[in-house]
Amino acid sequence: MLAAAIAVSWPGEVAAQEGGFQTPINSGDVIPIPTGRAGEPGFYISAEFMMLTQTRALGRQDIAYRGFFDAQGAITGVPGTFLGTGQVGLNTNNMGRREFQPGYRAEIGYKFDTGTRIYANYMQLYDAHYSSGATQFTRGFRARADLSDTFLSSPVFNFTVAFGGPELDTAQDVAGAGFNTAGIWNAADVMDTKFVQRYQQAEVGMRIPMFATEYSSVYGLSGARFAWFFERYTWRTVDIDQTGNAPPQNVAVYTNTLSQRMYGLFIGCGHEIYLGNMFSASLDLTAAAYMDVAKQRAKYRLGDDSTQSKFGRESFDVVPSATADLNLWVYPVEGVQLRLGYSGMTFFNTRYMRDPVGFNFGNIDPLYGTKYFRLIHGFNVGIGFFF
Repeated sequence: MLAAAIAVSWPGEVAAQEGGFQTPINSGDVIPIPTGRAGEPGFYISAEFMMLTQTRALGRQDIAYRGFFDAQGAITGVPGTFLGTGQVGLNTNNMGRREFQPGYRAEIGYKFDTGTRIYANYMQLYDAHYSSGATQFTRGFRARADLSDTFLSSPVFNFTVAFGGPELDTAQDVAGAGFNTAGIWNAADVMDTKFVQRYQQAEVGMRIPMFATEYSSVYGLSGARFAWFFERYTWRTVDIDQTGNAPPQNVAVYTNTLSQRMYGLFIGCGHEIYLGNMFSASLDLTAAAYMDVAKQRAKYRLGDDSTQSKFGRESFDVVPSATADLNLWVYPVEGVQLRLGYSGMTFFNTRYMRDPVGFNFGNIDPLYGTKYFRLIHGFNVGIGFFF
């Protein structure tokens, strides 16, 4: 960081050293394509494919249990009594292994005759999808004699009559005690969850030469960076009636969206080493500080979208970050660069859904926590052209 700070204030006539490090080039025949010559000033563009994975920032929360509540007391004589083993039927942690997300990064820039470069780039990772679900059929068909464990229930409360569910839901309802299992989330038949993660980044910066020899080059990096974490948790509940039907009025959908837009500055340095002929290797290290604007939105809605309950909140945090990029460069012809590398990005003090579901329908308040360490890492391969 100190070296990069010196580079920003270094006199222009000293930054470019005569006889210093030169970009490796291929000594073979020149291919007739409209690119510039190595070392000359001009515009350049690049595009690369990325395959990264990131921390799945989701807490462990029990969502549903095996059994149901005797809402009116038609079975036990005591309203609110829970029938069943109460085994966990659905948990936010049961979503399989972490996925790699494909994506791309595009960059445009200009190189001056002093060797200084200014650039702007944009990176987009495609969504990572995780899901899990539970139904009335338990593993091995193991259940109590009264079949209470074939139902799924969640402790949602304070909801309106619009979310009351089917009138005829269990045998007791058919016998005359309608709505004995009141609530779509009481004695439900199917529940499924989904978690989506997305990451985007944009950067405007400059690369300033600091020191160069025939086989090595040190440069400073600085600029502004935007990073965006988008995460959404969805929980869908279906309560089938005694006739086997589940109209939209018997379906409830809960969503929790956490959007973190971060704005900040970065500074760092890099070192490129000539490996021979048309190959070189580089290591870039940067540190950044962001202002994190986190928007938290949660809501319950009926399957037909006729009614819903909403929650919203915003928070602001300072998020430090560190990034490392290790790359192998290949220069097959003049004005063309190929790159294969590995990148790692760390973020400290971001928000995450610790308990994504708030069960109080009338005052939804899911629990958000602080993720002290979040990591994005993976491989990249791309090509660049100088004009």
